Amino acid sequence: MSLIPVSDLIEKLRERGVRSVALQFPAGLARQAPGTAAALREAGFWVIVSGDPCYGACDLALDALAFADVLVHFGHAPVEERPDVLYEPVRFDFDVNALEKALPLLTARRIGLVTTVQHVHLLGAMTAFLREHGVEAVVAPGDGRTPSPGQVLGCNFAAARATGADEILFVGTGVFHPVGIRLATRARVVALDPYTREAQEVDADRLVRRRAAVMEKARGAASFGIIVSTKSGQQRVDLARRLVALSDKAVLVAMREVSPAEMLDLGFGAYVNTACPRLAYDDQVRFPVPVLTPPEFEILCRARAWDDYAIDEYLAP
Repeated sequence: MSLIPVSDLIEKLRERGVRSVALQFPAGLARQAPGTAAALREAGFWVIVSGDPCYGACDLALDALAFADVLVHFGHAPVEERPDVLYEPVRFDFDVNALEKALPLLTARRIGLVTTVQHVHLLGAMTAFLREHGVEAVVAPGDGRTPSPGQVLGCNFAAARATGADEILFVGTGVFHPVGIRLATRARVVALDPYTREAQEVDADRLVRRRAAVMEKARGAASFGIIVSTKSGQQRVDLARRLVALSDKAVLVAMREVSPAEMLDLGFGAYVNTACPRLAYDDQVRFPVPVLTPPEFEILCRARAWDDYAIDEYLAP
């Protein structure tokens, strides 16, 4: 079954007057590539599909634009606007009655409500459901990287912080987003998976303990590679330069893909990641040496207090 509204896309492409199209899919939508490409070819477009890994709208397949008039990026809202890139978020529906499973865990009558881009179109229905059950849900705008109100990313929790609520309900899959919300806001967080209908209060202590162990392991490193991403949507050069200035053991390292093999080859004792913030949290088990976040490196260099531990976020300027 196709999740891509191809007829709408064809209309948009014709309005732009383009003839050749590059398509980019994240892993969860990659199997939509053959059918989408075939439909666009049938409509008269020349099509090329990017086969490189895609981790989000911050990871655009700009190399593919060498072969096409426009790049169509599926599954995410824009984090950077480009005239030759068309973003096509994909909606995933669920029955909002699933929120009844979260109600027993909510302790406040006024809460913040957030979700991922796949479900932001349901926030109105979710707000109405909660109102019917005596809960006022605040949906707040984020920043330039989260253009839809109520939208959070794994690297940006501005919409959660902007609610000003002491309790936040996250509706979506996985635990990384709600743990990030907990660390970013210090609010009590309830997470609901709308498909399994499992609800839980989120505890960030386990992540913090795990990260403290990584920091301790990095403490004795003879050298630190400060990773700067060459991906257009992940470049935090100013941050990387500021971090390098904190230690005479630190050196800037430019990478497109943050790879365990490259880390071994370069030989630094530890790394500090300014690329996708989730890499240090999700992939540490893959890496041969400690990989710190910018706030963690600041703590190690005594530029930040441990009590001020924060999750790494990529916020809009």
